[in-house]
Amino acid sequence: MVVAIDGPAGSGKSTVSKILARKLGFMYLDTGAIYRALAYVALKKKIPLDDGKLLAELAKTMQIEFKQDEQGQRVIVNGEDVSEKIRTEEVGMAASKVSMHPEVRKALLGIQRNFGEKGNLVAEGRDMGTVVFPNAEVKVFLTASPEVRAQRRYLELKEKGINTTLEEVLKSVIERDRQDSTRSVAPLKPASDAVIIDTSNMSIEEVVNSIMRLVELWKKEKHTSS
Repeated sequence: MVVAIDGPAGSGKSTVSKILARKLGFMYLDTGAIYRALAYVALKKKIPLDDGKLLAELAKTMQIEFKQDEQGQRVIVNGEDVSEKIRTEEVGMAASKVSMHPEVRKALLGIQRNFGEKGNLVAEGRDMGTVVFPNAEVKVFLTASPEVRAQRRYLELKEKGINTTLEEVLKSVIERDRQDSTRSVAPLKPASDAVIIDTSNMSIEEVVNSIMRLVELWKKEKHTSS
């Protein structure tokens, strides 16, 4: 079973998906981390972010692993733990640019789908329900106002000791939304059969419980039909 969770930056995807996966006993796939990892390696190797062909070649050679430890999920790229390094605003914006290239998305599609073949999965990103797992049993699109999302992101960065301002983060969120929703390949949008949940005035627990109910409903309907 695949639960696909999409939405813009700061909508609560990562936090909700991690908790949901833990409660369901499913594997958790953070596809945003895959794009961020590629962007991080590209920046490190000084590969132009507008060169889709070079970036796709880089994607094909990149070795990425997700490992669980007491701190949560760690992201290992080419043997380097980049879990914290890929969470900066610079890498986030670079990831948005990298993801615009059709060659890159094609190169990473197989990597993402392979996780879905390993067992039950909660997959979060920006095109899970529309492109990567179009046949996912449950599809959810989380959203929230730009101001709420910027506030969440600002507090998250502040907690990590990253120096920025709320104004800068809001500007970054709005720009990221524009990039993600206007790209020609796999733009950010809800799947036609996704359940849209506005998390602006909801607690994390309320959002998780809402999705849990959708999963239980699907299981019940499957059991009834069989």
